[in-house]
Amino acid sequence: MNNPARILIVDDNETNRDILVTRLGTHGYELLQAADGEEALASAKQHLPDLILLDVEMPKLDGFEVCRRLKKDPALPFMPIILCTARAASQDVVTGLDAGADEYLTKPIDQAALVARVRSMLRIKELHDQVQAQAADLANWNRTLEERVNEQVGELDRMNRLKGFLSPQIAKLVVSSGDSKLLESHRRDITAVFCDLRGFTAFAESAEPEDIITVLQEYYCCLGESIDRYEGTLQHFAGDGLLIIFNDPIPCSDPSVRAVRMAVEMRSRVAELAGKWRRFGHELGFGIGIAAGHATLGSVGYEGRFHYSATGTVVNLGARLCGQAGDGQILIDGRVQVATEAIAGTEPLGDLDLKGFHRAVRAFNVRELTA
Repeated sequence: MNNPARILIVDDNETNRDILVTRLGTHGYELLQAADGEEALASAKQHLPDLILLDVEMPKLDGFEVCRRLKKDPALPFMPIILCTARAASQDVVTGLDAGADEYLTKPIDQAALVARVRSMLRIKELHDQVQAQAADLANWNRTLEERVNEQVGELDRMNRLKGFLSPQIAKLVVSSGDSKLLESHRRDITAVFCDLRGFTAFAESAEPEDIITVLQEYYCCLGESIDRYEGTLQHFAGDGLLIIFNDPIPCSDPSVRAVRMAVEMRSRVAELAGKWRRFGHELGFGIGIAAGHATLGSVGYEGRFHYSATGTVVNLGARLCGQAGDGQILIDGRVQVATEAIAGTEPLGDLDLKGFHRAVRAFNVRELTA
C-alpha cells in the first residue's frame, strides 16, 4: 500500500489495547482505538480502516454483533476483521466466522502469530481493493465502449441515410460535424449541373426492358464515380436525367470549376460507353447544362423517406441549358464561364431563348480543359 495501513483496535480493556498498539506500532501502521462496540461502529464508518482487531466480550455491543453489522452495511467497503478473544471454544469460533469474521485469534495472543495474521489480512485487503478498482475500470471501459458503439451505429445509420443524395466524402463531413441544421432549409449560391442522354426516349420505346436497365446501370455507375470524385451532391435523378449541385450542403472552393472539370470527365467517359452501346444498336448521346446562382435548399419529405431538394432559377436554367445541349456539348451560363475561364476553353453560342425565361440567356459551350 502507498500509505500506512490503518488498523482499528477494539477492546474494552485499555491494557489489552496498549499491548496490541505496542506490538503493531513498530511496523509503521496507523493505529486507531475504540473501547466498546458502539464506538467501534462509529470509528469504522468514519475512518474506514484497512483492518479491524475486534474483541468479543464488550459492553453495549459484543464483537459478534459489531462484526455482523459491519459486514451487512452495503455502504462500507471491504474491511477484514480479526476477532481477538479469550473465548476459544469451537462453537465460539464458528459463531465468529458465521458473523463475518475473516480470522480468529485467541488470547493470550502470540506476537508472531498476530503480526503474521495482520500482514495476511492486509494483503487480502490490498488485493480485494485492486480487484474492485479493476472491476470499476472495466465497468467504466464497458460503458465507454457501449457509448462509442452506439455513437458509431448512429453515425452509420445517419451515413446510410445521407449517402442516398450526398457523395461519401460530404456525407461523412455532415455526419462528423454533428450539425443536423446543415440539411435544414437555407439559401446559398450554388452551381447546378444537369445531364441526360440524347435519344433516350426513342431508345426506351424500342429496346427490351432488360437492355434499358443495363444501359442505365452502366450510365449511373459511370457518372457516380465522377460525382464522388469531385464531391458533388446528387440532388436528383430520374430515368436518364441527373442533377448535381456544388457548394452545398458543405461549402467548397470554386464550385463552378469543380462542376466543369466533372462535366468534362463525364463527357469523355460516357462517350466511351456510347461506343459500346452502338455495337448493340443503341444510338445514345450525352448532353450537360451548368448554371450558377442562388437557390433554396433543404431536406423535404416524410418520415422514413426524405429527399434533399434545390429550387430556384439557377436549377431551372441548368435544366434548360441541358435541354439545349447536343451530343457531347457542355452548355454553361455567363457566371460559370467567368468563373472557369482560367481552366476551360469555351465558345460563345450567343443569346438563347429558353423556356420559362423572359430574357435571352447568354450561353457558352465548353470545348476542353486548358489547365
